[in-house]
Amino acid sequence: MPVPIRIDFFAIVILLGVVQGVLLGGLFLTGTRAKTVSNRMMGWTMLAFSAAILEVFLCYSNYQFQFLWADNFAEPTNFLLALLPYFFGYTRLHGHLPKGWHWHLIPFVFWCVYSVFWQFQSFDYKYNSYISAWHPELPFRTFTFWLPEDPLYLRDHVNDLTLVSMAVYMTLSLKEIYGAFKKNDIPFFTLHRVVPLTQLRNFNLLIFLFPIVFVVVKLNFKQDLGDYILGSLTTFYIYLTSYLLINHSVLFKVESAGAEIKKKYEKSSLSDDYGETILQKLQAYLREEKPYLENDITLPKLAQRLSVSQHHLSQVLNDRLNQSFFDLMATYRVEEAKMLLADKALSHLKIDEIAERVGYNSTSAFHTAFKRITGKTPAQFRANN
Repeated sequence: MPVPIRIDFFAIVILLGVVQGVLLGGLFLTGTRAKTVSNRMMGWTMLAFSAAILEVFLCYSNYQFQFLWADNFAEPTNFLLALLPYFFGYTRLHGHLPKGWHWHLIPFVFWCVYSVFWQFQSFDYKYNSYISAWHPELPFRTFTFWLPEDPLYLRDHVNDLTLVSMAVYMTLSLKEIYGAFKKNDIPFFTLHRVVPLTQLRNFNLLIFLFPIVFVVVKLNFKQDLGDYILGSLTTFYIYLTSYLLINHSVLFKVESAGAEIKKKYEKSSLSDDYGETILQKLQAYLREEKPYLENDITLPKLAQRLSVSQHHLSQVLNDRLNQSFFDLMATYRVEEAKMLLADKALSHLKIDEIAERVGYNSTSAFHTAFKRITGKTPAQFRANN
């Protein structure tokens, strides 16, 4: 091998990120977790990140000399690095993928097919390809093209195309999240925790660092010599996802005694007794007035009707019911839909009519919520009752 293996801090961090990303991808894509479309999107995001930084690790550590067949194998994932987080945010907010979602995969699929032209080449070609990007000081080998390397002359613009993809999907992500804040009459930069909006906002603002660092790296390093910095940043996103997963996992929650719960609420303007009062008032109002049947109900509107602060109401939902406002509405709407679907006198109603009756503007959102909560589609539920 022309140069020795390089294992330093960056190589170790990136390699551990690859392992962590694969484990997270498997976690989100298996078991009951995979039944939720947003979990599947996060699973694929982790795997795409892992593939991208695995290539960086091989190149940076010089292991690529031993795996020349894998040269540039992850290049198509450039077109997934912002697309999949957009899909995740959209599905987390709406419960389903955007209409015509498969068309968004065209750049990725095209690049997978187009990569045949440089993947189906000799090892001497791949050797030259690798050293030209990472070791330009080494001599090149003589080789013969088996196929035209770049018939459409696109590879020289892959960085530009990647930046365009990132700009488009990061903008779409922030547009969706901003719209959700606006719909709920909540300031976009609120310091209060609103599940899942603030988490999605913060994650996407962090993702926005990537194209900035990408441009800086490409302007200051020749070829791919600075890609280890991009790999380290992508690894940080994987580590951050791991932290958030553990932070919100019931596996690591410690059951608190009454005194500890009281102490927790002493730090908030919401006392234990007042929190219980809000909860009882909320449950009574949901039971008697059924506000969830309104398709324009929002957290601020509900809080106003209960004569409580929307932030206190949000805290009660999160801490006492372990639900977001959206999850609470979905739970009650699905219960109402189950009664309508089981009523033989209403068998003439179509599924979309029932969806509208229980407060959904979108039939697909109704299907997604119903399947997530009951494990059946509305049609299957009706057929079994």
